[in-house]
Amino acid sequence: MRRTGARRLVDALVAHGVDRVFCVPGESYLPVLDALTDVADKIQVIACRMEAGAANMAEAHGKLTGRPGVCMVTRGPGATHASVGVHTARQDSTPMLLFIGQVSTADRGREAFQEVDYAQFFGPLAKWAVELDDAARVHEIVGRAFATALQGRQGPVAIALPEDMLAAETEDAPPVVQAPARSGLSPACVDAVRDALQASARPLLLLGGGGWDPAALADVRAFVEANDLPVILSFRRKDLFDNDAPHFVGDLGLGPNPKLLQRVHDCDLLIALGARLGENATQGYTLFTPAETAQKLIHIHAGAEELGRVWPARHAAVADVGSAAAALRALRVTPQWAAWRADARADYEAWTKPVAVTGAVNMSDIVAHIAETAPADAIVANGAGNYAAWLHRFYRHRAFRTQLAPTSGAMGYGVPAAIAAKLAHPSREVYAFAGDGCFLMTGQELATAVQYGVHIVVIVVDNGSYGTIRMHQERHFPGRVSATDLRNPDFAAYARAFGAWGATVERTADFAPAFAAARTAGAPALIHVKTAVEDISPGRTLSALRAGR
Repeated sequence: MRRTGARRLVDALVAHGVDRVFCVPGESYLPVLDALTDVADKIQVIACRMEAGAANMAEAHGKLTGRPGVCMVTRGPGATHASVGVHTARQDSTPMLLFIGQVSTADRGREAFQEVDYAQFFGPLAKWAVELDDAARVHEIVGRAFATALQGRQGPVAIALPEDMLAAETEDAPPVVQAPARSGLSPACVDAVRDALQASARPLLLLGGGGWDPAALADVRAFVEANDLPVILSFRRKDLFDNDAPHFVGDLGLGPNPKLLQRVHDCDLLIALGARLGENATQGYTLFTPAETAQKLIHIHAGAEELGRVWPARHAAVADVGSAAAALRALRVTPQWAAWRADARADYEAWTKPVAVTGAVNMSDIVAHIAETAPADAIVANGAGNYAAWLHRFYRHRAFRTQLAPTSGAMGYGVPAAIAAKLAHPSREVYAFAGDGCFLMTGQELATAVQYGVHIVVIVVDNGSYGTIRMHQERHFPGRVSATDLRNPDFAAYARAFGAWGATVERTADFAPAFAAARTAGAPALIHVKTAVEDISPGRTLSALRAGR
C-alpha cells in the first residue's frame, strides 16, 4: 500500500502515542492537517492564536506528561514565533517535537517565500534539527526524533517538512516504536555515595532537571526518609518533593532564602541528582568554587555533557534519574545530622511566613490563601517576572507535576501552559499566574481556552511595570525610570470580551471571594489583581533599592 509522506507522519505520531497536537494552521503543511482529520478519534488538534502560545502549550504538555509535546507551525514567521517554546524546552530539559512546514525541495536555496534553513536556525536550540529529504524515511526520522527527545538529557527536536515530501507517495510499512534507552548507576558509584554519606555531618540532597516520574520520586522519598536527609530543589522544580514534608528545606533560584544559601555553602556533601547546577541554581556560578565542588559534590545526571561542564565533582555518574533513584532507594547509613536537618527546616518555615507590604494588596497573603484552599493536585503555571517570586516563595507544592514554570525565564508562558495542563487533566484545577507584561504576550490564548471549554483560572498581577527590569533599574540607576512603565487595559473586561469570567481585586480581603467565584465560574476565569509597584518583590521595596538597601 502506498501512502503520502503526510499520512505516514500522522501514522507515526499515532504509533508513538501522541494524543494531542498544538498548532497554528499554515498552507505549508496542509497535507498533514488533512491527514489528522482521519485520526481525529486518536489525536486532538488544538488550534491556537499564535505560534508562541502553541509551542508553549506543547512544552508544558511534555513537562506535565513526560511524553514529547507536539507542535506544528508553518514556515518562516510560524517557526520563528515558535522558537521561544523550543528554547524553553531546551533549558528545561523537556521532551518536545516541533514540526515546521517548509518550501519544496526544488526551491531550496533561492530564498523562496518564507524560506529558512531550519537545521541552522534551530541547531543551537534543539537537541536535533533536521529537514526531511526523502518521504520514504518518515518513520525513521520520527522514530529518531522521539528517541532523541527522550534519551539522555531530554529536550526538543525540530523537523522541517518540505511541501513535496508531504505530498509524495511511497510504499508504506508500519512504524517501529521502541522504548527509550536508559542508563544507571554502577555498584561502585552507589558505594561511593554510601561512603560519602557515612562520613558526612552536613549533607544536602539537591533534586532537579527533567525525566522524573512518580516511581522515581517514590524511590527518592524512601532514600530520604530512611537516612533523614535534608532536601533542596533546583530552580522552578518545587513539585519534585512534598514541600510540607519535614525533610524539605527550600529551593535554589532567583531570590532564595539567604540562610539556605549559607547552608549550601556550609554543607560538607552535596548530592545533586538530575540538576544541572546552572546559573540560577548556583547564583550566577558564585555559590561555590570548583575547588569546593571537587571535594564535596556528587553529581548524577543523564547527560554526560553536563558533568564537569562547570563544576568538577568528587564523584560523577551518567544515569537517568529513575535508574539512579532506584539504585539509591535501599542505601542506608547511620545519620549524624538530625539537628542540621531540623534547623534547615525551621529556616524554611520562617522564610515562607507572609511579609508586610506598603500597598493595599499583599501578594504573600494571597498566595498563602491559594495554597491553603487549593487541592493538593492543583496545577500552577507561571511565566517570568517579579510577580513569580511571591508564588515561588509562598506557595507549597504537595504533589508531583503541579508546577509548570520555565527555567528559561520566558515571559508569556503561564496562560498557554495552563491551557495545556487543563486539556491533559480536565478534572484538576489549574491556575495561571501572569504579570501584566507577561500576560499581554500570550493573553490572546484566552480565546483558545474559551473555544475548547478549558476552564482555567488566570491571576494577572498588575503593578503597571516590567517589574524585574524595574527592580534592576532602580538598583543600578536609582530614580531613572526608562522603558519599564506600562499603561494597561482593564484585564477583567478584556477577559469578558473573550467570553471568559472576569473580576478585579484592589484589596487583599477581596481576593478570597473572587477566587472562590472564579473556581466555580463554569468558564475560563481571570482575576485582575492591582498591586503597588513599590512592593516590587517579597520583603523589598523600590525605596529601599534606591537607597542601596
